[in-house]
Amino acid sequence: MKIKTLLAAAASTVALSTGAWAQTEIQWWHAFTGRLGELLAEQIETFNASQSDYVIVGNHKGNYSETLNAGIAAFRAGEQPHILMVFEVGTATMMAAEGAIRPVYEVMAEGGAPFDPDGYLGPVKGYYTTTDGEMLSLPYNSSTPVLWVNRDAFSAAGLDPDMDLSTWQQVGEALDALKEAGHACPLTTAWQSWIHLENFSTWHNQPFASQENGYAGLDTELTLNGPVQVQHIQQMGDWARDGKFIYNGRRNEGGANFRAGECALFTESSAGYAGIKAEAEFDFEIRPLPYWDGVEGAPQNTIIGGSSLWVLAGHDPEEYKGVAEFLSFLSTSDIQSKWHQDTGYLPITLAAAEQTKAEGFYEANPGTDIAIQQMTGAAPTPNSKGLRLGSFDQIRGIIDEELEAVWSGDKDAQAALDSAVERGNQLLRRFEQANQ
Repeated sequence: MKIKTLLAAAASTVALSTGAWAQTEIQWWHAFTGRLGELLAEQIETFNASQSDYVIVGNHKGNYSETLNAGIAAFRAGEQPHILMVFEVGTATMMAAEGAIRPVYEVMAEGGAPFDPDGYLGPVKGYYTTTDGEMLSLPYNSSTPVLWVNRDAFSAAGLDPDMDLSTWQQVGEALDALKEAGHACPLTTAWQSWIHLENFSTWHNQPFASQENGYAGLDTELTLNGPVQVQHIQQMGDWARDGKFIYNGRRNEGGANFRAGECALFTESSAGYAGIKAEAEFDFEIRPLPYWDGVEGAPQNTIIGGSSLWVLAGHDPEEYKGVAEFLSFLSTSDIQSKWHQDTGYLPITLAAAEQTKAEGFYEANPGTDIAIQQMTGAAPTPNSKGLRLGSFDQIRGIIDEELEAVWSGDKDAQAALDSAVERGNQLLRRFEQANQ
């Protein structure tokens, strides 16, 4: 009996192992931790449980910059993953990496997986699409900045929490009242360059760079030091000097302060929804990103942040078939609508947006549709369809340094932005020379 039992167990083990060997493994390197990491893992588990041919293995590789650098280093070493999460500022770098990527439209066509490029939201798809309309990478987590309001803080300061905050002039009035009431953090921000220069420029229909912000050619130059941008950054600097704007860091360090109830206003990604909803013990609200009244063309449209999924070259055809199946799965309406509702990221497809609306989510959660309205409310102009600049991660670092000099009072806005343009243009010229 014991021998038969052992033989049966051994046979079962062999069968299980054989089944596991039959599965094709797909590596996905990403930058998510915390709640977003949990939701990403849930997507992987759902896909892996839905079929038996492929198994997706997710690997966290650090923040966005670290993940991009890890992918580049791995490709050079011949150890690249199949799928790499790359934040939007790395788009031009990936587009220029000929031989290192497999365009998504080719992978999907060869894999035979369902794929309708026209089914994706235009402003989202356009960021990762060639001038011929071919998608190079798959939009994954796409967000746009909004204004978060701590309604309890407004009430405590004697302000009407329903007061109009559509313009920066009106925000300034609220900051004055909050400061006068003794509030320690009237305003903070996340991702200062992305929100207060990149999206600020598109929202006000101002060029951030020449050549249609880099879309029309590599011979682009930064123009982020125009009068409208300078006015805004100088006002932010004045608010910082007066204790009305509290700077907490280059990424999303200010998010912890807002979620803890310390700050009254917070400019942050729409994807802050997941963390704020989970942690905030106060009444909060989502409002549109403010604009300066009097600027012609404002408000125009905001642009996306977040990341897309790039397929790296150097793998077997059967593995790319699995990649195609997984990317198609991620684009399905059920997966996208759940992702959108759980995180605050935009639904990347029209069907997911329609499903979310039909399910009554926007009605039950006011403000969660503001990101879509900001992105789609006006047809993009050459100034507002997005940014496609080489070495943009490094350029953002330069911008961060110069903005910090304004917040600390070491430079005025004009000097800081002039310096950012001069230093950033040097990187753009090197990128252009390396990719001619």
